[in-house]
Amino acid sequence: MNREKTLDSIPIDLLLEIFSRLPAKSVGRSSCVSKQWASILGSQGFAELFLTRSSTRPRLLFALQPYNDGDWLFYSSPHPQNPYEKFTVVAADFHTKFPRSQSKCIYASGLFYFPDVRISKNKGEDPVPVICNPITGQYTVLPKLRTEREPISFFGFDPIEKQFKVLLIHTVVNNETVHHILTLGAGKMRWRNIQCPLARYPAREGICINGVLYYLAVTDDMSAVIVCFDVRSEKFKFIDKKCDSFELMNYKGKLCGISLKFENDRGWHIGWRSGWSTRELHMWILEDVEKQEWSQYVYPFPENGYSKRLAVVGMTTTGEIVLSENLSSKPYNVFYFSPEKNTFQCVNFQYVGANLEEHRHSGTVYAFGDHVEDLSVKDAKQLKSSVFDRRNLGSFESINKFNALCRLGDD
Repeated sequence: MNREKTLDSIPIDLLLEIFSRLPAKSVGRSSCVSKQWASILGSQGFAELFLTRSSTRPRLLFALQPYNDGDWLFYSSPHPQNPYEKFTVVAADFHTKFPRSQSKCIYASGLFYFPDVRISKNKGEDPVPVICNPITGQYTVLPKLRTEREPISFFGFDPIEKQFKVLLIHTVVNNETVHHILTLGAGKMRWRNIQCPLARYPAREGICINGVLYYLAVTDDMSAVIVCFDVRSEKFKFIDKKCDSFELMNYKGKLCGISLKFENDRGWHIGWRSGWSTRELHMWILEDVEKQEWSQYVYPFPENGYSKRLAVVGMTTTGEIVLSENLSSKPYNVFYFSPEKNTFQCVNFQYVGANLEEHRHSGTVYAFGDHVEDLSVKDAKQLKSSVFDRRNLGSFESINKFNALCRLGDD
């Protein structure tokens, strides 16, 4: 019996169920097997099913930037299952690499935005803004906006319209703050000028939660505020920042601010210093945006406070706070701190699947808490194949469906 004909007889509902349990990279490859599979895997119904499955298996995503001007390296791994184990080892799967950039990566809903990437190897060409998928390596180049001064960029996602947007803020000669917005895949992509009711100077990185982009800023009189930018309506709101300096996080769908307090024999200090031990974690949760009501919590760290430099990189859906070393030390450790369970777990991540030559030099590691793969982006067709291997997808054209299914387990 012909295997391919047998596969054609498999009910579509069963195929959808099978593919919804696979990684996005496998789904992308499979969509190139035939027009029928491309139609099935590109449907809105499958995208919603895949997101439902993916949401039940969030992963920890790593972006490694080597110091030797090497390419970005992307890894991901499952979260540890037993929070009461004080130490565990987890394999981190290598996914893809991406050309280096001068700026940090900016994350939103499964994609990264880089303000300045050298896609072309031609030395005379300027860096360009790029959005990429860290799992598949697909990317799209955005039009570059010429500014008088170095801009500050933010990246957000509207879960209703399934649209990604880049917010770019810069100042002109008279120190006036100018805001521009770009929507990924909205016809011919272009930067649009939008009005912000009050002058705000971005001070730190932002985070997008349920379609609202939050970032810290200061006013003309140096007052600290939190800017709330609705990605869909493109409207601004402002919240007075009445607490200490903190990192913005997503706590179960609410804006959360976290700061670490350190101690040595000379006293206490907010912010890391070499040789100082982490003693307390301060957390503020925005309970009501309109009323600007905050809840504050202080949690003592375990007695074996960790003295290396840690950064709060996110939170899991169960409320665990994820802390990471920001250097690619060997071994590379990530820490899970659960205030509710009073557990502190050290997880050693082993890099798997990448060429060891990539790790001859250390670098900076950025970690992102609950990474969920989402195929339902309207503009997904805007993403080109990987910069480094554009032939991979085409090589699947001659593979029959049975062999393609057999290869899915190799990813």
